Amino acid sequence: MTQVANVETRTLRLAPNAGTIRLDKYVAQALPQLSRSQVQKLIRQGYVLVNEHRAKTSKSVSSRDKITVRMPSPPTQPIAQQTSLEILYEDRDVIVIHKPAGLVVHPAPGHPDHTLVNAVLALCPSLASSRDVTRPGIVHRLDKDTSGLMVIAKSDYSRQHLVNQFKSHDVVKDYLVLVSGRVASEHGEIDAPIGRDPHNRKRMAISETGKQAKTEYRVVRRLNDSTLLDVTPRTGRTHQIRVHLSSIGHPVVGDPVYGRKPRCAPRGSAPRRQFVHAYHLGFRLPSTDQYKEFTCPLPADLQQILESLADDAWTACLREQDVLYSHGDLDRRDLRD
Repeated sequence: MTQVANVETRTLRLAPNAGTIRLDKYVAQALPQLSRSQVQKLIRQGYVLVNEHRAKTSKSVSSRDKITVRMPSPPTQPIAQQTSLEILYEDRDVIVIHKPAGLVVHPAPGHPDHTLVNAVLALCPSLASSRDVTRPGIVHRLDKDTSGLMVIAKSDYSRQHLVNQFKSHDVVKDYLVLVSGRVASEHGEIDAPIGRDPHNRKRMAISETGKQAKTEYRVVRRLNDSTLLDVTPRTGRTHQIRVHLSSIGHPVVGDPVYGRKPRCAPRGSAPRRQFVHAYHLGFRLPSTDQYKEFTCPLPADLQQILESLADDAWTACLREQDVLYSHGDLDRRDLRD
């Protein structure tokens, strides 16, 4: 849980005969304690209203407009909250945990408490500091509905050590991902920049003006109209795996944002969340600089989906063989070979 102070509200108006000016530029000039990027973020989040209505950052305003700015105070340090966590490794510098699906990594709007950070603080009250006070110890993230391995920094030294490894791409992260459709090539690489979707700011998209992003994959198994992939992101952009795989026509199964609407599925194979699991993590321990690797198996919900799809694939194979046999194209003895 984080505590937020009372919201300060300011009402602004341009001087008469001042002409017109972009909303974000005017607010940044009127409130110099805020940078223009901070103002733009407040506008997008609905904290800045023009005549009591939300507006775009680029809206032109004049002396006729009433501009209301609500400036929330920054949150304080999250508090410790007891939550069961699966710890795979711990030393004086780091904690490696298996984050379950459904658990948000750090406090954010809509999720002020009961996050991974709150849970880890209950185990280690003094985590590494961060420029964002809501994210102590956090050096990388997983989406709320993605399960798998994460490393948490317990000290400022270990945080910087890990940050440097991430920047130099020395940290190895591998994911098991089930996608829609049968991926043709046994392995591949997706090299496409990712940025905010201009039509939906809550989504990411392939964009020429985005940041460089690269994802490698190889086929583990094909199951009917889906494929299990072993995926290695070489960069760490928001929603990178999900956006990249969707861009090549193979969205992640169960992805409500970038995926396909689910069709009729066999009992037990319908996903309740995106099929993405961070199963492998490798990095150098800050205390010794020794490289160490960690793995964790698929959670039960994802394993059940694979088993159901495998059973369904075998049933479909038998049905196909029965059809061939009925047309004289297959001898029953072939089924025993």
